[in-house]
Amino acid sequence: MITSRNVRIGKVLAWTGPHMLWLLGASALFAFAYKFGHIDIVLPWLPVSVIGTAVAFYVGFKNNNAYDRMWEARKIWGAIVNSSRAWGVYVDGFVGNFFADKPVSNAELNRVKKRLYFRHIAWLYALRKQLLKPAPWEHIDQQGHIGRAARFYQNNYGIGLVEADLSHTALGHFLSEEELKAVEAAPNPATKLMQNQSRELAQIRETGLIEDFRHMELAQIIYHLIEHQGKAERIKKFPIPRQYAYMSRVFVGIFLLLIPFSMIPELMKLGPVGFWVSIPITALVGWVYLVMELLGDYSEFPFQGMANDIPMLSICRTIEIELKEMLGETDLPDPIQPVNDVLM
Repeated sequence: MITSRNVRIGKVLAWTGPHMLWLLGASALFAFAYKFGHIDIVLPWLPVSVIGTAVAFYVGFKNNNAYDRMWEARKIWGAIVNSSRAWGVYVDGFVGNFFADKPVSNAELNRVKKRLYFRHIAWLYALRKQLLKPAPWEHIDQQGHIGRAARFYQNNYGIGLVEADLSHTALGHFLSEEELKAVEAAPNPATKLMQNQSRELAQIRETGLIEDFRHMELAQIIYHLIEHQGKAERIKKFPIPRQYAYMSRVFVGIFLLLIPFSMIPELMKLGPVGFWVSIPITALVGWVYLVMELLGDYSEFPFQGMANDIPMLSICRTIEIELKEMLGETDLPDPIQPVNDVLM
């Protein structure tokens, strides 16, 4: 997540500068070809402008859907925060000797609560790790220039900025060795952790540390957490239908191809000044359409470890701090801070 009010011009150039360079080069090539008579095709401005308007509407439709996906992802993680706090408060208030036939010591109660808290923290980091795995349609999993550019953005403007904090997210910090092996062997570690939570709730119900009503309330929290997980996985595993996303790129490409045949000869009618003005103006118009396409294309994927991602690491760390504080621990990790105006 970008935390600065405005995006620095340097970051804009780092992201879109290469596209501006090739657009300037292509515009200059067309302009000189017109100047020296190598091209005499002139397209009327009206049909090109109609195509440009249609492309703008289509790209706007795609961008709206991409924004909806990103905003829904943020709402899901906001709901995870709320359910996690409820889990912590319920475990702290419900688990006790109120109904136990054989009361246990405060130290044993604390160990039970710690397992429930720490397993939940492990679930957060496991879910985050699963959501960051590249999907076949995401940029990071592509070949050629797209994949190389995505890896560059990820390393320099994404999760690469917080490498030092990732060692703390290892599940071994929160699980026993036996449980860790079982979770890592599971096809869906996050779901396995929720299953373990449910089983432990049943066990402490048998010991009388909670009774039926409290057991049902805690089980309801687990249900909501599984529901949040499923919603996040839906966004991760089902992109905007490829026919819509791909055709948006095709339409922008068609417009970029047509615009020099209309704009450059039109501007060259202004004389020598028009010739030189036609190069940056044509490139600028193409750049605007291309950036609109790129914004929607990258915003479509809120879980791929780049600057526009949902700040899952920061959210997980916030919940971890709060749960450990509820447990009474004093050795708390530091909150995740923005790095270069990016919060991960």
